[in-house]
Amino acid sequence: MKVLLFGEYNRAQWNIKKGLEKLGHEAIVVSMRDGFKKVDVDVEIKDPYTSYPLKKLRNLLIKVLGFDISAHSIKKQIKSKKKQLSGFDIVQLINEAPFDFKRHHQKEIFDWLKDWNKEVFLLSCGLDYPSVKFAYDKQFRYSILTPYFENKGTKKDFSPALSYLTEEHINLHKHIFKYIKGVISNDLDYHLPLIGYKKYLGMIPHAINTSKLKYSKPKINGKIVIFHGINTYNYYKKGNDIFDKALDLIRGKFRDQAEIIVTRNLPYKEYIKSFDRAHILLDQVYAYDQGFNALEAMAKGKVVLTGAEKEWEEYFDLEKDTIAINALPNAQSIASKLEWLINNPNEIEKISENARKFVEKHHNYIDCAKQYLEIWSNAIKHQS
Repeated sequence: MKVLLFGEYNRAQWNIKKGLEKLGHEAIVVSMRDGFKKVDVDVEIKDPYTSYPLKKLRNLLIKVLGFDISAHSIKKQIKSKKKQLSGFDIVQLINEAPFDFKRHHQKEIFDWLKDWNKEVFLLSCGLDYPSVKFAYDKQFRYSILTPYFENKGTKKDFSPALSYLTEEHINLHKHIFKYIKGVISNDLDYHLPLIGYKKYLGMIPHAINTSKLKYSKPKINGKIVIFHGINTYNYYKKGNDIFDKALDLIRGKFRDQAEIIVTRNLPYKEYIKSFDRAHILLDQVYAYDQGFNALEAMAKGKVVLTGAEKEWEEYFDLEKDTIAINALPNAQSIASKLEWLINNPNEIEKISENARKFVEKHHNYIDCAKQYLEIWSNAIKHQS
């Protein structure tokens, strides 16, 4: 089978590609490199207008002429690569709107990929209409829009998420859902909003290549090392402000027992190495399940404070605080969890081992690739 994986966040599609290749299939990832993260792709799409002066020029042209040079450049690149991007059995898009420009341009790109290839599927592993609508309607107990409702940050911080609720995006969403064979989610934060959608094909957990992630048993000889890697573009959406408050409480109480490392906006390859010394990693607050960064850290043997809600425990039949630590949107609650770990280093060792085994069992990239092949094949068979 020939598979085109279009768009990338972290290494979500890259690991699916690697799993498919291990199973004897052909797959390529076509994408921009996810901003400052600089992730791996096979065919790179570049936005030449990201530097400050060129971004100002782009915005001026949009305002005065209604012409988006960034959209024009990216569409031109994709069209010029038609031969490379044609003739695939499967196209899987990572998002309803993978680019930062008006939706009518994105509809055009979707239609090209649909027309150049056989079947199109959608992966729900980032913002999309179902998950943002679910969050906006407060059907989660808390979500990435909780800080928006609490008036944290600026309007600009939440405009990318809220753009999925505009009429322009809803029209794109309906158009995509009309033509795709189906949509697949890869964690509970996207699974729950899709329940009841006619074209929803189910959840396949994030694919993680554990062979690339060396497990390191925690060595606790001196201080407990806590790592907080901040993406300033998502500071409030990820709950970094709450983690910062929790860390202030820990600094005051455990100055001699804990070392705290804070980084900002590291490229992926630097980020994955930067927490090697850590015992505990702070990932994100407003989630029910683990995202990609959390799972890679867990595979390396870190105790991760992240989404690990009761829905996740029930789905995987797990006991609380044995695989990952649920980070509630409350600084005192997070500080209490950190205090428990600092005072009980034997728990860090147990959770570390459990976390690695969990990722190996449920997130193995080859097993996940098998599930994609099965779901794609069944959807095509039943709808043909």
